[in-house]
Amino acid sequence: MQLVICEKPSVAKSIASALGVTSRADGYFEGGGWLISWCIGHLVGLADAAAYDDRYKKWRYEDLPILPAPFRYVVSEEKADQFHTLRSLMERPDVTELVNACDAGREGELIFRLVYEAAGCSKPFSRLWIPSMEDAAIREGFSDLRHGGDYDPLYQSALCRQKADWLIGINASRLFSVLYHRTLNVGRVQTPTLAMLANRDSKIVLFRKEKYHHVRLALEGAEAISDRIVSTEDAQTIRDACDGQQAVCVSLVREKKTEKPSKLYDLTTLQREANRVFGYTAKQTLDYAQSLYEKKQLTYPRTDSRYLTGDMAETASVVLHLAARVPPFDACPEFFPDVAALVNDKEVSDHHALIPTLELEKADVPALPVGERNILLLVCCKLLCAAAEPFVYEAVTATFDCGGHTFTAKGKQVLSQGWRAIQEVFRSSLKEKPEDEDAEGVLPALTEGQVFEPVSASVTEHFTSPPKPYTEDTLLSAMENAGKEDMPDEAERKGLGTPATRAAIIEKLVSGGFVERKGKNLIPTKAGVNLVTVLPELLTSPKLTADWEQRLNEVAKGQASPEDFMDGIEVMAAELVRKYSHISEDGQKLFQPEKETVGLCPRCGKPVYEGKKNFACSDRACQFVMWKNDRFWTSRRKEMTRKMAADLLKKGCTSVKGMWTEKKGSTYDAVVILDDTGGKYVNFKLEFPKRKDGVYGKK
Repeated sequence: MQLVICEKPSVAKSIASALGVTSRADGYFEGGGWLISWCIGHLVGLADAAAYDDRYKKWRYEDLPILPAPFRYVVSEEKADQFHTLRSLMERPDVTELVNACDAGREGELIFRLVYEAAGCSKPFSRLWIPSMEDAAIREGFSDLRHGGDYDPLYQSALCRQKADWLIGINASRLFSVLYHRTLNVGRVQTPTLAMLANRDSKIVLFRKEKYHHVRLALEGAEAISDRIVSTEDAQTIRDACDGQQAVCVSLVREKKTEKPSKLYDLTTLQREANRVFGYTAKQTLDYAQSLYEKKQLTYPRTDSRYLTGDMAETASVVLHLAARVPPFDACPEFFPDVAALVNDKEVSDHHALIPTLELEKADVPALPVGERNILLLVCCKLLCAAAEPFVYEAVTATFDCGGHTFTAKGKQVLSQGWRAIQEVFRSSLKEKPEDEDAEGVLPALTEGQVFEPVSASVTEHFTSPPKPYTEDTLLSAMENAGKEDMPDEAERKGLGTPATRAAIIEKLVSGGFVERKGKNLIPTKAGVNLVTVLPELLTSPKLTADWEQRLNEVAKGQASPEDFMDGIEVMAAELVRKYSHISEDGQKLFQPEKETVGLCPRCGKPVYEGKKNFACSDRACQFVMWKNDRFWTSRRKEMTRKMAADLLKKGCTSVKGMWTEKKGSTYDAVVILDDTGGKYVNFKLEFPKRKDGVYGKK
């Protein structure tokens, strides 16, 4: 009996179906000499620092660096039942061999091995390594199982990555949190991402706009524009020299261009496009895609591939024709899709590109929740476009001479819409149209030597623009490409994070208070900017990830020692702690929350701030303070609020309703007067509102 261990229940179900195993038990499938079970992602992970010593429950500088030897692993509490199921299956006497059917890649190898080790299993195991989850690919993979030991170096590489992230994350986070008296989560991926946001924000803040001008000639059906002109006077001089004169077309360049459709979606490009078109966050897009996947209407979303495998060509052809029947695509002009353009086995790693499934034939697309519907239609559009003919046009550049000055007009003549016709049908169906990045117009028929007379000349004023803030679209792109120039071509992971983790990284920065969303834009907070400022470049640069991936790739190939890699990481952690042992008093104030002024001190005129128990003058030499639990308030069953304090500071009095009198056992309303005599304690007195009949007292 062979026990097949998959990464997720959905994969186990697909493998069971391909192998003809139909009997379902609690946590596994059984039949035909097969047991098929699953891990639910990471069942086993590294223990927290406190598991090594109780003193690590508190974060203290003197306990750093924390360098476990050996590392300890724990079973995830919420997934413990499935772990126990797997262990009991491994221990069954009739199980003679295991098959690692976790995702084909570094993380999949790690997930299986950690469960195998934690269960104390020593039975032999093979490795299933397949490019797709199609039935034919699964059956072919099982007919050619590979020796599990062949992937030992890949496992060691994954183990090193996991331990290194733990060592740097735990030590750096504790170190800088202790130094700056605020929880500062430092991570190999998270911190460089924050640095990119902070650097972009700095460029925007420091940007100084510069004025420039264009002189424009109004021609018949076209407009010719000068180069940038800095001086207003120079622009006016050129306009005066050209207005009412003749312009001659001295050059006409036509260039035929072909624009191929972009490739299919991986998760990152889907997240980027969904953000640009619909304003969805990366997490929202992932959630919608995951829901569609669970409804069997979309292929596995956590992919970094943009191609399909050869064994999927026939399926892709059917899905293409199904997608063409889904509104609004049923209004697209007929075309003959090129399925071959979608296929490249070499470019598929763990999972193939995102496409709809054959369930599209039965799907009630209009009935889907709006987010899921939009994502499914976006994926359908991409599939149709990717298999369509290129967009072909003629780019035209016309150069004019007027009054001895040069002007240029640019435009295009569309020769074949190709994939753009499909894209336009989809965009026309949207309530809110995304910005058109290609706004170049069409020029009229022109010939060299053609004369326009007279022409009207005008001057327009413009300003240079700062860099745009990151959106999730542009940030995901920046994360994907960060540090690529420093990474080896064969590195499994390039950029910061993976398609599956980038959304979580962004959300973590937002929830931690280091980044905030303003519309579509992602803006670093003051705390975020400060964090990047105080951390060493080692932790804020993507070069660390690039260096690690280079060395981990060597480990995965058996060309480098895992022990040497980990020794280097431990030295790095220890050096961080040694080098950053203390900070200045000003540095410690960087992450203190900004206080809002309640009012001005009646004694010295300095700002008064709210504390947990009082409203006190910001000048320590001034003793002015109003206590929230002053007996004046507690005896009347009241606590001074921020509004009361503001009124007292601004007007010297505040109206208070429902104060309690113990003597009469009732409540009353009154005006509280600030009675400050300059002593250690601030006093208050009561003034009762005047009734209409002229009697003072309670109502």
